[in-house]
Amino acid sequence: MELKTKDRILLKSLELFNADGERNVTTNHISAALNISPGNLYYHYRSKEDIIFALFQAYQASMLTSLGVPTDRVLTYEDKMGYLEAIFNQLWEYRFLHRDLGHLLEESQRLRRAYREFAREVMAQAYRVYAGLREADLVILEEHEARALIVNIWIITTNWASFVTSSGFFGDEVALDRNHLRRGLVQILSLEAPYLKGVAREKLPELWRRYELGEDESRPTPSQSVELGGLTD
Repeated sequence: MELKTKDRILLKSLELFNADGERNVTTNHISAALNISPGNLYYHYRSKEDIIFALFQAYQASMLTSLGVPTDRVLTYEDKMGYLEAIFNQLWEYRFLHRDLGHLLEESQRLRRAYREFAREVMAQAYRVYAGLREADLVILEEHEARALIVNIWIITTNWASFVTSSGFFGDEVALDRNHLRRGLVQILSLEAPYLKGVAREKLPELWRRYELGEDESRPTPSQSVELGGLTD
């Protein structure tokens, strides 16, 4: 099925923002890449800020959906790993948002308000996830420990892209790729390690090796990528 022009604009903007950085991409670049007129683009989105906000909304919806907790069964180890993979898949698909976050929030009051609400929603949902994992006997956490762990995980996940490209830890002038980003899972596992139980504890060494080596067994196909991004109905 052919995508609507509005969806094509979002997908192409996301591609260009991720590749070149949001500050280096104008609406003229986007319309030229799509072979449409600037007027056609402005018919659907009045400004680049509107495009960025629509992409943020798609990212927000995908992230919150990824953190959903089933109500008809207990969580499993596979669910636990699915949460981690889904989070970093979303961070990769929308990497420009966190790579350029400070600038984006400074430029848009609307985005700043929405992002703060999003952060609260994600951390509340993450708390429900860990409550489910505790019920499944996969973690042992007191309430205050869970809240501290969630904040630390948020800090790592939302700042990891910037750390990779700016810290020199992975070498000078590193171009961010999926494997670099997924190395952040090692940091999440190290935070979780003291609290893991059962199969989650048993599988830790295997997972540590996988992510430390940067293997990418769960990389989505291009069609899955669009679906994950939540840009099409």
